[in-house]
Amino acid sequence: MAVPATVWALLLLAAFSCCHVVANGRSAAHGVGVNYGRVADDIPPPRRSVELLRAVGAGSVKIYDGNSSVLRALAGTGMRVSIMVPNEIIPGLAASAAAADRWVAENLVPYYPETRVKYLLVGNELLSDYSIANSTWPRIVPAMENLHASLRRRRISSVKISTTLAMDALSSGSFPRPPSAAEFRPDIAGAVVRPLLRFLNGTNSYYFVDAYPYFVWAGNNETVPLEYALFQGGGRYVDPGTGLTYTNMLDEMLDAVVVAMAKLGYGGVKLGIAETGWPNGGDYEQIGGNVHNAAIYNRNLAARMAKNPGTPARPGAKMPVFVFSLYNEDLKPGPGTERHWGLYYANGTAVYPIDLTGARPLWSYPPLPPPENDTPYKGPVWCVLADRGGKLNLTAVGDALAYACGQGNGTCATIQPGRECFQPNTTAAHASYAFNSYWQQLRKNGATCYFNNLAEETTKDPSHGSCKFHSSLD
Repeated sequence: MAVPATVWALLLLAAFSCCHVVANGRSAAHGVGVNYGRVADDIPPPRRSVELLRAVGAGSVKIYDGNSSVLRALAGTGMRVSIMVPNEIIPGLAASAAAADRWVAENLVPYYPETRVKYLLVGNELLSDYSIANSTWPRIVPAMENLHASLRRRRISSVKISTTLAMDALSSGSFPRPPSAAEFRPDIAGAVVRPLLRFLNGTNSYYFVDAYPYFVWAGNNETVPLEYALFQGGGRYVDPGTGLTYTNMLDEMLDAVVVAMAKLGYGGVKLGIAETGWPNGGDYEQIGGNVHNAAIYNRNLAARMAKNPGTPARPGAKMPVFVFSLYNEDLKPGPGTERHWGLYYANGTAVYPIDLTGARPLWSYPPLPPPENDTPYKGPVWCVLADRGGKLNLTAVGDALAYACGQGNGTCATIQPGRECFQPNTTAAHASYAFNSYWQQLRKNGATCYFNNLAEETTKDPSHGSCKFHSSLD
């Protein structure tokens, strides 16, 4: 008797579910890793967060400090763990071998090996911060050397040391086309990157890059197809310098780093992805950040990495990969996309179903909501006080109001007594006007509609009576 299609589907899903079986307290999943950031209100505690990591099949996790509660919660899970060394302590670790040894003693030794620490990552995108060029950049490798010496003294050989760098370490930035022309910025190539590569090569460690095809596509959406950025086709690109054929943007970005390393004499250093992903939301003027695209990108990434495809320049190369991020982190400053990278909302609800082992057939997922912002929004936008259901901290609102009024040119003139927007004379009403006035004046200079999570964008005109709120189109 023929087996109905629905039964076959159930059997396949049952087979998929085996990938998440836990045996002897250790996860059997070997999926893509996840960045576990905690810049958010009311996210689940560490033990529940570990359950959520295992639920999506995460094979590893990266944390941004040596948080003891998180490290204890990860004990016995079998997940590979990366601990980040905070940027601000790097000069001290470089200057003192004793300080580096003390950091290892306090942040690694109490948890290892029950917590399966695999990488110590010395700093986060350090070479993107020009304000620390003199104080920290020359001390990255010395800090790594002191930490490495501490590990050797303790006979800990399975933990590798590296750092994470953004694509702006390359002269061509995040869109290095063709990859064969890529090279490191001249201000860091010889003085910082070459010693870093020498260390990584000598310790058999990885160069970890933060690579986001989303930003390449969002900034070049008229020339880069969305499908190309999402691993869905969208054409091919042939590098005129090497003849290599590319079928997705991530491979172009990774091979650009490979080429740049080779130009400094270290073409054999292994490559890892410290952060990648796609935002599930954002501001109105931020194109393509939606649940549909985020799910497609991360699902295709997991399925692809499960096959260890490498890149055109390094076919078959295995690499550690970490998706950003576990949660939507609502306290992160900056544009709206900064707060919308999570696999889960802050309350622990999944943004979309995903299997990071890559074992689940893509066709088996339920339908996704259609994308609504894959083309640029061309209507007016305003910035107003966020609606928090009456749960506003009026002291914080007052501080933000004072800040906005102190910026720009005549930002709050219209809410002064007797002027058009003085009424209603409330802190909330004045804050909405001030936030919008500040943002409209300064947004082209990088200002965002955030104000410590007190503001939000709206497409509904907040003007009233004779009080006019300027829009993004004015």
